[in-house]
Amino acid sequence: MQMPEMLDNVSKTVKDDLTVTIKKGDKLSVAAACFSIYAYQALKKQLDGIAELRFIFTSPTFLQEKAPKAKREFYIPRLSRERSLYGTEFEVKLRNELTQKAIARECADWIRKRVQFRSNLTGGNISGFMNVEGEEATTYMPLHGFTTADIGCERGNNIINPVNKMYAPLSGEYIRMFDQIWNDKSLLEDVTEQVIDGITAAYNENSPEFIYFVALYNIFNEFLEDVSEDVLPNEATGFKESKIWNKLYDFQRDAALAIINKLEKFNGCILADSVGLGKTFTALAVIKYYELRNRMVLVLCPKKLGDNWHTFKENYLNNPIASDRLRYDVLYHTDLSRDHGLSGDIDLAKLNWGNYDLVVIDESHNFRNGGDYSGRGDDKRENRYLQLLNKVIRKGVKTKVLMLSATPVNNGFSDLRHQLELAYEGNPTLINDKLDTTKPIDVIFRNAQTAFNRWSKLEPEERTTESLLRSLDFDFFTMLDSVTIARSRKHIEKYYDTAAIGEFPERMKPMTIRPKMTDLESAIDYDDIYDQLMKLNLAIYIPTDFLLESRRAKYVDPSKNIDRAGREIGIRRLMCINLLKRLESSVYSFRITIDRVRALIDGTIADIDAYVSGTKRIINTQELSDTEFDGDDANTDFFENSGKKLDIDLADMDYISWREKLTEDSEILELLSVLIEDITPEHDTKLQTLLGLISEKIQHPLNPGNKKVLLFSAFSDTVDYLYREVAPFVKERFGLDTAMITGTTDGRTTLKLKRTDMNTILTLFSPLSKDKELLMPDTPVEIDVLIATDCISEGQNLQDCDYCVNYDIHWNPVRIIQRFGRIDRIGSRNARIQLVNFWPNIDLDKYLELKGRVETRMKASVMTATGDDNPIDPEEQGDLEYRKAQLEKLQNEVVDIEEMQSGVSIMDLGLNEFRLDLLEYVKRHGELDGTPFGLHAVVGGNADSPSGTIFILKNRNANINIQNQNQLHPFYMVYVSDEKNADGEPVVHIDHLQPKKLLDSLRQLCRGKETPEYELCHAFNAETKDGRDMRHYSDLLRFAVESIVDLNEDDSIDSFLSGKQISLAASTIDGLEDFELVCFITVK
Repeated sequence: MQMPEMLDNVSKTVKDDLTVTIKKGDKLSVAAACFSIYAYQALKKQLDGIAELRFIFTSPTFLQEKAPKAKREFYIPRLSRERSLYGTEFEVKLRNELTQKAIARECADWIRKRVQFRSNLTGGNISGFMNVEGEEATTYMPLHGFTTADIGCERGNNIINPVNKMYAPLSGEYIRMFDQIWNDKSLLEDVTEQVIDGITAAYNENSPEFIYFVALYNIFNEFLEDVSEDVLPNEATGFKESKIWNKLYDFQRDAALAIINKLEKFNGCILADSVGLGKTFTALAVIKYYELRNRMVLVLCPKKLGDNWHTFKENYLNNPIASDRLRYDVLYHTDLSRDHGLSGDIDLAKLNWGNYDLVVIDESHNFRNGGDYSGRGDDKRENRYLQLLNKVIRKGVKTKVLMLSATPVNNGFSDLRHQLELAYEGNPTLINDKLDTTKPIDVIFRNAQTAFNRWSKLEPEERTTESLLRSLDFDFFTMLDSVTIARSRKHIEKYYDTAAIGEFPERMKPMTIRPKMTDLESAIDYDDIYDQLMKLNLAIYIPTDFLLESRRAKYVDPSKNIDRAGREIGIRRLMCINLLKRLESSVYSFRITIDRVRALIDGTIADIDAYVSGTKRIINTQELSDTEFDGDDANTDFFENSGKKLDIDLADMDYISWREKLTEDSEILELLSVLIEDITPEHDTKLQTLLGLISEKIQHPLNPGNKKVLLFSAFSDTVDYLYREVAPFVKERFGLDTAMITGTTDGRTTLKLKRTDMNTILTLFSPLSKDKELLMPDTPVEIDVLIATDCISEGQNLQDCDYCVNYDIHWNPVRIIQRFGRIDRIGSRNARIQLVNFWPNIDLDKYLELKGRVETRMKASVMTATGDDNPIDPEEQGDLEYRKAQLEKLQNEVVDIEEMQSGVSIMDLGLNEFRLDLLEYVKRHGELDGTPFGLHAVVGGNADSPSGTIFILKNRNANINIQNQNQLHPFYMVYVSDEKNADGEPVVHIDHLQPKKLLDSLRQLCRGKETPEYELCHAFNAETKDGRDMRHYSDLLRFAVESIVDLNEDDSIDSFLSGKQISLAASTIDGLEDFELVCFITVK
């Protein structure tokens, strides 16, 4: 009997021993935990000659009924056993040589001829060994796995790994034991086919789409695990049976589920989907979910959207979801500052603000400026933001916050921070633990704002979204991903099945019209009027400016002294801008406005004269405060008597100076009035142009039979004027009906109706989208021309119409897009829609300069009011340039709101869509966890994606990415182009620090290509000799890894030089060994 030998697997290895021991025609039997194609490759010459190999997997592997995911702790080791076919983690180096495909093909052929695999079915233990039966029998044991590490080709993670070689008679016993269990059906099951399938997967041609999902699966796998936890909506509530749920499109359902998930996990969420994507409905589904769980819900919205929100909860005929019986309360943003009185049916004095479990804030960007106080001493008041935070969110029960806004970021990331702070009660510790970030949220925002400020100072051509994304760190994206959902129209069109939704209509190129003010020869034009307007003092609105110093305390709280000048100049600026805006809107609106102001001034002059002649002492004036202007709506009736009534004793005033200033203004206004009095409707070129447009549209509709026209103006005066002129014209010429809506009064229409409230008019104007059949089944009439102010420019769905006219151009381009968003909506029945913009007849530079001049005049006020010593920003000029570029763009195309933002839209930032892609794929095709690493596909390139290779790598060295810049860590993606630089080295087309761009490229190249591109595959196989000669791609892979290492080291050294404390030692990477290739895509 020969004595056993010990092979230490260092100087004597199992592999070397087997090369001598295995002879042609031998039979092998192996029991081991795993089998690797690289071990086959190491012993290929010997193994190809054997008669048979019987292989037992010692633990359950490749069995059909997969263990449920719930038992992940058992599932993971089993997965790693199955995956070891394509190399274990210690065979990374071999795998990175990219010859896996050729080896797998040869190995699969060999298995088909000579090998049978069976797997242990039970939880029982089988130890690992290997028998070789030839002229004499030998046994090797213990043998953990059949991999290159186990047979001594690599070290693996073994500290010592000795194997005993035994001879007969001992080896005979091992062979007998093996035979005994080999045929026991209750212990083993045949898995040969599964193993062949697995190995074949490594060399089959793959479809580009499959590899795209393999990449996503690896990168976002953890997300899938999160999805199945308890923060997901609880379906037992039955909310999926609700009427609202069944009215949602797929993309809205995805959002609703994601919102509930985020509200449960982070207590807050911003839904920032683009205009026209139905945020209200998505929010209603979320509200229904919480109401079914017996929660109290409050909707806070701007007053003009109140009707909308009320409709969905009341038992009205036109409430499409009346059967859901929603019961949320609706209050307005302005109600936060009120402590008594009624808002609708709600008595604000008795309201328990702290008792709401969920607050939905519509148009939440109105809260973007954060908390502030006005007034001093006893008069100190919190602004709406603080009222909301203190009264509603911090007080009483725990309150979740859902914010809706198409424009959450206006001027910088602080806008976003202020809105998100509502969700965590202004207390960062409440969210820091929940976010999966390395830094606290305050630091994340501070760093992001610093990066943003640096970016905004760049030259316009360098100020690209991409350069901003590069300067933001990974935590910022993680945070955005956690608490925002923002999808653009393009996104929905690209990634959802629009067949169910209906296409978005095609946007025609906008029509730009610049009519002169009038066709009269002698008449005045815009420029002359502008010059006169700039001379106005508007002293009528700032009486306290003329108080004698000694008497001032009687009227003005001395503690407020500091911001008085600022406030008053601010008010003058508002007035001046308003007159300008009115002039651009219509001559009529301008005329009645200057007449109102003049009447007010003349009345005051008469009062002063009466005082001088001794008949009157007290004068009734009004003080305006800029808090009374609500953004864009600061243009209704405040030219007359609005504002805080203030009775001033003229004896306390320097009334002589005041009267002088008033007289100057009165004269300028009188002159203006005379200059424009000849411009009657017949001579109003702008109006006549509009009438021509309307008749052209009605006679030659854009879409068959659609005669509808939607007309917007910022001012109710202009709307009155247009209605007066347009309605009879349309009725007499075409027999069609017209209506008007302004926010202040009930609507008017040429139809004989019992009621002319806003909802009735909108329903008759857009009968399909507003469910007219349900509401007014007995009213056969329709409205074809609707003239309205911005009271309907947000949140209304008027997509029956296909023609939108901006009779005046709003100075905020976002508003123009919002107006157009009323008809440019998902599910429109119109194939094409048209936007028409009326511009003042003055070139854009002059127009903006003028706007700049008005604003600059007021900048002096900022200086006195805030103590800032730099009233006019050097960046202001840049901003005007930017605004000019935006307005120019608006003249030529209809842009999405995201493109209009002067900063950056958060649409561009999240990786949510890739997660949703993956979720959808896994729902349909099941998990991809059994897929081998190292797979590839070949795909055709395009102009944006030159020929080259995209590598998806996984880092195995925990020390890398110290800088936290790679958003996908531990995964890295690099797109190496086939071009060479001057040194003959490959060029990186997109580096690993731009994961969003790279994923976008990958998606665009691969998505939808469900079958391999065989011609390209044949070319690739010819080039690489069927995968045996992969040197070119191996070199590219090495280069890709070096590019990651270099970029990271550059960053480390930069940080080191800039004085940050970092450990350079910790982040060294040895290169290829540290990266594992997940998959790659060759672009041809």
